[in-house]
Amino acid sequence: MDKPDSLEQLVRENRFTISVVFPLFGAIGFVASAEGFLPETLAFNPLMVIFGTLVMRLPLISGIKPLIDVKSGLAILALTLYAYIIEFIGIQTGFPYGEFSYGVELGPMIYGIPIGLPVFFIPLVLNSVLFISLSEVKGFAKNVFGSLAALLAVDSVLDPAAVSLGIWNYSGGFFYGVPLSNFAGWILSGTISILVLKSALDNGRLSERLENTDYFLDDMVSFVFLWGVVNLYYMNIIPVIVAILFGAVLYRNDRFNLAISELDMV
Repeated sequence: MDKPDSLEQLVRENRFTISVVFPLFGAIGFVASAEGFLPETLAFNPLMVIFGTLVMRLPLISGIKPLIDVKSGLAILALTLYAYIIEFIGIQTGFPYGEFSYGVELGPMIYGIPIGLPVFFIPLVLNSVLFISLSEVKGFAKNVFGSLAALLAVDSVLDPAAVSLGIWNYSGGFFYGVPLSNFAGWILSGTISILVLKSALDNGRLSERLENTDYFLDDMVSFVFLWGVVNLYYMNIIPVIVAILFGAVLYRNDRFNLAISELDMV
C-alpha cells in the first residue's frame, strides 16, 4: 500500500473536524449572519466563507488528485470557464436559471459573480457523479442520467437554504422561493458538466479510487450537515428530507460512520 501524501494524511487525521464540525459551525454562522446575530464585520464574512468551503473540499481534492492528468485537467479548466460564462449569462439575461442576483458577496466579486465560483460549482457536479457511482447503475447513458438526478436533488437542498439565508434571490418561485426555471437550468448546465467530467476522467480508475478511498465523499457529508441544518432551521421540510436521504445512503455505504467514530479518538 502506498504511503499517503501529506494532504491525504491531513484529511484522514481530521475527518470528523472537516466533515462534521466545520459544516455545523458553518450552518450556525450562516443562520447567525442572516438573523443579524453577528456584527457586520463577521456576518457572511467572505474570507471565512471561502476558507470554510476550501477546508470542506479537502477530502474531494485529495480523492481526485491522483486521477488528474492533462486531459482531465483541461476538462476542469474548461468547466471553470464554463461556470463563469453560464453564471454571467444567467445574471445578465435570466437564462438558464431564471432571474436571480447575489444578496451576499461570497468572496471577491467581478461583474456580480464570485471569483471563487468554481469552488462551489464543480464539486457539486463531481459529488453527484461520485454519489451515483455508489449504486449499481451501469452504462454511460444511465450513469449520466443518474448523476443528473443526483445533482438536481443536491440543488433541491442547496437552493432553498441559500434563498432562506438571502445568499441569492430569485424573482419568485414555487419551491421555497426557487423557481422551476432554476431546475430547468440545472438540467442544461448539469448535463453539459457531467458529460465533460465523465468523458475526461477514467471511469474505471475513478470507481476504483472511490472504492478504496473511504473519505472521498466526505465533502458530501459536509453538504448534508451544512445545508440540512440550515433548511431545518427555516423549516424547509422537503429539502431536509432529501438531505437525510443523502445521509442515509452515505451511511449505508460506510461513507461517514468512520468519520463520526473518530470523535472517540480525540
